[in-house]
Amino acid sequence: MHFDQPLIPGRLLRRYKRFLADVELADGSQVTAHTPNTGSMQGCAEPGSRVWLRDSANLQRKYPLSWELVETLDGVMVGINTGLANQLVREAIQSGLIAELSGYAQIRSEVKYGKENSRIDLLLQSDGRPDCYVEVKNVTLVTDGIAYFPDAVSARGSKHLRELTSVVEQGARGLIFYCVQRGDARQVRPADHIDSLYGETLRQSLSAGVEALAFAASPSIEGIALTQSLPVIL
Repeated sequence: MHFDQPLIPGRLLRRYKRFLADVELADGSQVTAHTPNTGSMQGCAEPGSRVWLRDSANLQRKYPLSWELVETLDGVMVGINTGLANQLVREAIQSGLIAELSGYAQIRSEVKYGKENSRIDLLLQSDGRPDCYVEVKNVTLVTDGIAYFPDAVSARGSKHLRELTSVVEQGARGLIFYCVQRGDARQVRPADHIDSLYGETLRQSLSAGVEALAFAASPSIEGIALTQSLPVIL
């Protein structure tokens, strides 16, 4: 995925109210940008960090600038826009990068399903094959090479695991996909120290036949793409 215009560099002043960030631009002016990430962004929202913004050019938006990238204090580039994760995974599937998800004729997005009023991120379909329900999770928290999800308590994350378990019980494939938008992770683990219920639910789901995949990305100011598979360790 390539950014369709040059990103705007700046320095993070603060992130607040979940969806807002104050940024100082190169000319010294200050702007408020939309933050497209509902998590805690632990380790990715330190004041003084270099950040890059995208201009939506939408005059109807109260905050036309959106925060896309951050360079952590350790010098790691991270994509913080959770809305890009589905697109990154879809592009990787279509390019043949993900062997486990190859050979499907159709990919649909945001399809209603399940008993708890959910929408699946990606639904892969082909004649003669079970449907494959893919729930994508964006991961930005990495400590000592271990990527953790979630970075905040996530009742929604546990709900999605229950939904995937249900579709597996009905004969379809259910798969949780961890999209790690940074390049310094060696593995992915459930963040039991943050949300023990999510970790417990993930283990139950995998025991019931839900599959788990993880890929790391290589973010840059030009664009982001998934690059390599990571093991999911329970």
